[in-house]
Amino acid sequence: MTQPPPPSPPFRLDRPARQSVPFVFASPHSGRAYPRELLALTRLDSVTLRRSEDAFVDELFAGMAALGAPLLSAQFPRALIDVNRGMAELDRAMFDGALNMKVDTPSPRVAAGLGVIPRIVRDGAEIYSRKLDSAEVHTRLEQLYKPYHAALAGLMDETHARFGVAVLIDCHSMPSALAVPDIVLGDRYGASAAPALSARAESAFLREGFTVTRNTPYAGGHTTVLYGKAADGCHALQIEINRALYLDEDKITKKAAFESVRARLTRSMEYLTALPLTGLGGGALPQAAE
Repeated sequence: MTQPPPPSPPFRLDRPARQSVPFVFASPHSGRAYPRELLALTRLDSVTLRRSEDAFVDELFAGMAALGAPLLSAQFPRALIDVNRGMAELDRAMFDGALNMKVDTPSPRVAAGLGVIPRIVRDGAEIYSRKLDSAEVHTRLEQLYKPYHAALAGLMDETHARFGVAVLIDCHSMPSALAVPDIVLGDRYGASAAPALSARAESAFLREGFTVTRNTPYAGGHTTVLYGKAADGCHALQIEINRALYLDEDKITKKAAFESVRARLTRSMEYLTALPLTGLGGGALPQAAE
């Protein structure tokens, strides 16, 4: 079954009146517009299906335009398609018929059911009651995945052209069941962002009383690999926020502390985006005064 055209565009872009900092924020997994076609295909109830979301992360970072930076937020849910995966990260066994496109050798993520079209949600619950038509792959990639990445790439190109450097902050949340700290910063162990950027981000969160670790258990995904080219003046840093801080994870509803957490995050990002970048040509960021 082919999806009908989704609402256009499949993302929301909140821009400042004038971009004043070389940062771009993205929330790829907070979309919550579930098409009827997906609901007809799933075996899950609506709350269980939503457990794949980085619920309300777009709202946690809603103040970025006021800091002078754009925020790109996917409107479609992660359960439909995951833009933090490569297009070829597909599980052939999920589909009826030939896919007629390149498929990567099965990776651990695909084997776990977490490819570009996920097979499971959090806790391993199977999304679909039957195999999908192979046309679903092409429809979702063309209507959702490609437009999102085209928009993100465009923002990074515009930012680099304006400032000579571009920094992507990829915003996520993580289940509290992993006994993770408040914040995990992922820079691919230094491959996707210069050390001074990660150090500044860590300091920014510590100043607001968050506990922070780097790269464990999340070092960054496809997005940080794709956009984090430090030698070219493009840096990408993934931020994972512990859901227990702001979310009732069983009901997918905001906790009373939501607004307080959002204010703390906004102050953290205000400090991060004040990192001096003037004159940066590529390579390492200048050391930030703490």
